[in-house]
Order: sequence, then C-alpha cells, then structure tokens
Amino acid sequence: MKAPGTASHFKTMALVDVPRSRNGKHKEIVTLILRDLDQLGERSAFKVPLADLGDSKENVRSALNRATRKAGRNVATATDDKFLYVWNAAGPEASGGTRRDRQDKLPPRKPGQL
Repeated sequence: MKAPGTASHFKTMALVDVPRSRNGKHKEIVTLILRDLDQLGERSAFKVPLADLGDSKENVRSALNRATRKAGRNVATATDDKFLYVWNAAGPEASGGTRRDRQDKLPPRKPGQL
C-alpha cells in the first residue's frame, strides 16, 4: 500500500490497457507455421529452411510445441541439417507415438541386462 504523500516511481495505467498476451521472440515464425498447418492436407508436410527460423531449431520446436499443446493440436516435426519438417498428426500412432509409448513396447529385459 502506498503511503500518503509519496510519489510513485512508475507510471500507472488502467488494467484494460495492459497487454494480456505474450509476444515472444518466436511468435512470428510459430504463427506462420500454425497458419500453414491450417491449410495443409492429410498425408502432407511442409519444410521450413532452418536459416529462416531466426533461432535454433530446438528453441523453435519448443515454442511450436508449447503453442500446439495450448491450442490442443497434435503436430509432429522432424529435422535434418537444412530443414524443419512439420505436419498435422492424427494421433500418437500417426507420429510414431511418444517415447514413453515406444518404451512400453520394448521386450522385457533379462535379469542382469542393462
């Protein structure tokens, strides 16, 4: 609580003027990817040159993952040394499953086996 007669150090503003969304540094590329995914047909993927990402492929993939989870979308990605490949995945079976899913399908280990 502010003591009477003391000046504020910062400018005040109405709450309606406060931005409610975060415009992170990956927002532009993630928005473009999501827009292209909306137009992408089944059994198709598109490739984004890594040079166009503006950051590392790991950081952009993380940002894309956060955005798709938030939107409830199932999207798969892959990369090579030049491109990030992106497509709409129908479900875990379409993208090969999660690592945990594949881990469950491994044969049981023998005693003493690492």
